[in-house]
Amino acid sequence: MNSPQPQARSARRPGRHFLQIPGPTNIPDPVLRALAAPTIDHRGPAFTELARSVLARLGPVFGTTGPLALYPSSGTGAWEAALVNTLSPGDRVLFFETGHFAVLWRELAERLGLDVEIVPGDWRHGADPDTLADRLAHDPHHRIKAVCVVHNETSTGVTSRIPALRTALDEASHPALFLVDTVSSLGSTDFRHDEWGVDVTVTGSQKGLMLPPGLGFNAIGPRALEAHRTARLPRAYWDWDPLLDAAEHGRFPYTPATNLLYGLDVALDLLTEEGLPAVFARHTRHAAATRAAVRGWGLTVLCADAREYSPTLTAVLMPDGQDADALRATVLDRYDMSLGSGLGRLAGRVFRIGHLGQLSDLQLAGALAGVQMGLAAHGFPSDPAGLTAALDVLATA
Repeated sequence: MNSPQPQARSARRPGRHFLQIPGPTNIPDPVLRALAAPTIDHRGPAFTELARSVLARLGPVFGTTGPLALYPSSGTGAWEAALVNTLSPGDRVLFFETGHFAVLWRELAERLGLDVEIVPGDWRHGADPDTLADRLAHDPHHRIKAVCVVHNETSTGVTSRIPALRTALDEASHPALFLVDTVSSLGSTDFRHDEWGVDVTVTGSQKGLMLPPGLGFNAIGPRALEAHRTARLPRAYWDWDPLLDAAEHGRFPYTPATNLLYGLDVALDLLTEEGLPAVFARHTRHAAATRAAVRGWGLTVLCADAREYSPTLTAVLMPDGQDADALRATVLDRYDMSLGSGLGRLAGRVFRIGHLGQLSDLQLAGALAGVQMGLAAHGFPSDPAGLTAALDVLATA
């Protein structure tokens, strides 16, 4: 008798794809429906009302009562806007190398003609307040014009302590501007632009705000507005001035991303209905459960300082000789789940579990079960008690 022939894999898999990368995140159904609404005239009264409402409602998410600039762009565009609106050619800018995205922001600054000073890092720790204090103490002539920090480094799962860094600036009586990237933290992690003395907060739409990529934001403090008046880096598209009029008049200087603003309006509804404190607590709980699973599997959380654990993603360090990308391929092939790859110097060494956006306890449990099954399918000798440890955290939180 002939052996049965293997069945060809169906091109369509049952169930939903698990997108567990640390952004872009899964888009909630109400936001998806809003994105599908008919486009309206961006010069008409309905759009004016929408734009003014959205910009006003964004303030509490940033923790600010100050102005916001909203761009049709990625977070990278918002990086550039923060720099060109506040600095001049040759200005010295201090960057902390906390991960891949800190490196990319630094490289952008170099291309703009800024004098970049780098604090090297091991990619397992955040920006260190004591190191900042030391650098400022050795800058008596205030050559450093800005300090740039990634709040939550998406490539490493490390969250820098922004209030402590602000304290270092204040205690040194140093006038440098404080620019902070919150691309993978805003809307998921406690952040207070005004209270923490941040001069420009940078973010994008595709993570905690639960939208597709395509919107970039700057929250602008009074010291940054003052610096803007004398900054001499070239700017046209990225100029704050015409965008700041949008908050008052609802008009943008170029075609806005109309349907993304529909989605943002609904995303803000979701954040308001749950309540930001509850949103932050949920992310903290999910992060703790994920770390419990990782340790239960016998693996290592990349972040080496418990004070700096990210609430929105966990980067998992594989043992020497184990290829993290091969494991990711197994998980995708067997269980239709996407995990984040290692970036830069971490390529092939880590995989990243995203747990941000509108994610429930049950969805997280399913994702962690997928990782555990993937480890087994890949032949990695992990302890299946990892999932149980995560469920215990979720049950007792």
